[in-house]
Amino acid sequence: MYDPDKLKQIRDQVDNWEDNTLQQGSSRLPERKKQFLTTSSEPINRIYTPLDVAPIDYEKDLGMPGEYPFTRGVHPTLHRSKLWTMRMFAGFGSAEETNKRFKYLLEQGQTGLSTAFDLATLMGYDTDQPEAEGEFGVCGVAVSSLKDMEILFDGIPLDKVSTSMTINSPASIIWAMYIAAAEKQGVRPDQLRGTLQNDILKEYIAQKEYIFPPEPSMRLVTDTVEYAAQHLPQWNPISISGYHIREAGSTAAQELAFTLADGLEYVRWGIARGLDIDDFAPRLSFFFNAHNDFFEEIAKYRAARRIWARQMREVFGAKNPRSWLMRFHTQTAGVSLTAQQPENNVVRVAIQALAAVLGGTQSLHTNSMDEALALPSEHAVTVALRTQQIIAEESGVTNTVDPLGGSFFVEAMTDRMEQQALDYFAQIDALGGVLPAIERGFFQSEIAEAAYQYQREIDSNERLIVGVNAYADQGGYNIPILQMDPEGERRQLERLRTLRAERDPGALGQALDKLRLACQGTQNTMPFLLDAVRAYATLGEIMSLMKVEFGVYEESTEI
Repeated sequence: MYDPDKLKQIRDQVDNWEDNTLQQGSSRLPERKKQFLTTSSEPINRIYTPLDVAPIDYEKDLGMPGEYPFTRGVHPTLHRSKLWTMRMFAGFGSAEETNKRFKYLLEQGQTGLSTAFDLATLMGYDTDQPEAEGEFGVCGVAVSSLKDMEILFDGIPLDKVSTSMTINSPASIIWAMYIAAAEKQGVRPDQLRGTLQNDILKEYIAQKEYIFPPEPSMRLVTDTVEYAAQHLPQWNPISISGYHIREAGSTAAQELAFTLADGLEYVRWGIARGLDIDDFAPRLSFFFNAHNDFFEEIAKYRAARRIWARQMREVFGAKNPRSWLMRFHTQTAGVSLTAQQPENNVVRVAIQALAAVLGGTQSLHTNSMDEALALPSEHAVTVALRTQQIIAEESGVTNTVDPLGGSFFVEAMTDRMEQQALDYFAQIDALGGVLPAIERGFFQSEIAEAAYQYQREIDSNERLIVGVNAYADQGGYNIPILQMDPEGERRQLERLRTLRAERDPGALGQALDKLRLACQGTQNTMPFLLDAVRAYATLGEIMSLMKVEFGVYEESTEI
């Protein structure tokens, strides 16, 4: 037991010591005094004691790892028995080039694939459409048809490798292409393992790669959730993403709150479709950012698990314990990387990755040192992968589960993150829910204000970024830049011309007509999308059809 009066006395002594030090002109503390804050610009105490932590009911608030409410982790042994999936995000240029990078990463010890698509693909255009000009392969791989998908995963056994695909508005079409490509390998849908990002709500909130209005977009997402529950039991049909919310400039608390609010909205749509929550909730997954504030990030992950578990069991009435679990992938913070002194990014990424591991992630991507300059080179991506492997094999942090559990600081911050998220839930509910809040610009304005405040702190030197506004120099850095195959786009365009000339126009027209009718009605669109891509309908052709049926969304200029 502890004596509260004694602890208060000790804390007062610490406060007095620091105040006296500041008055005496310490060379460090005056400069750093304003930096003792989180990304939410909230102050951090000088010292944490049991006085800062509400009385903990261990079973109710923490539990053992693998037990409700999963504050300490979703698995009893976590990384002692099985390491997280090392899933490096990759994609550039042509399907051939990215296939080669996939195979290289698997040879280097990566344990799962993660696919980046170029902007034309993300926006639903074929490479040869005018809107796609200049975008081929720039930020990911170009996939315009099932033929590209077949090449992308050629020689990669899809019944043995799990695959993540980062795509949203056209997600159901790209997923159909993946399922059809697996069929051509002789792999059944129920054998496929992986994750479709498919998180359209965060597009309206942060990333802005939306195409259709919210209502039909949510219908398409719910179609994939229903289809996965019925046919792909090992697949995660949504990766509910805080990553892009954070990259847009949100605080950690906003990332946590807005991501979980989106997840709860998907649950509501699934239930409204007539699905039993326990038939689809176990396959919902999450995707979080790992930013620079080490302890704040760990607290965010711990709070996320606890909130989700309580919402699933106590609010939605899920009975299956797997429905209560929050399983998540993490990516280190791309927005934190600097073009100045790029080698420093290796250190940033290592710290961020360590936070994700200590926070209990199930899957992890580590950014490469050169990503503020270009797509990752083979050398840079290997260093990024080795960073994960060193954490796993050499650091000792995998030897015990939730080693920071019980820390006064970490538990106090976990409680604070949870309360901030619940406060945001109340604000969203007061606006009528997630979709009305999007339409009114609530999420967008909150993120914009947070991003502005963060940048002001950097500009005023209240927040120091090494190599940018601290310890900066004018020296040059010789970082090799990835060069894409200059013939890749030509091959892609020729492949599209050949495909259109050789496919069966009768089968294509019939498949597209049936898809059009499905879009006009209430049937699940996935079976019709599968038939369309099997007939080699292109991404752009299918999206053009859907735009006619669903319309195109334009964000209000009043936000």
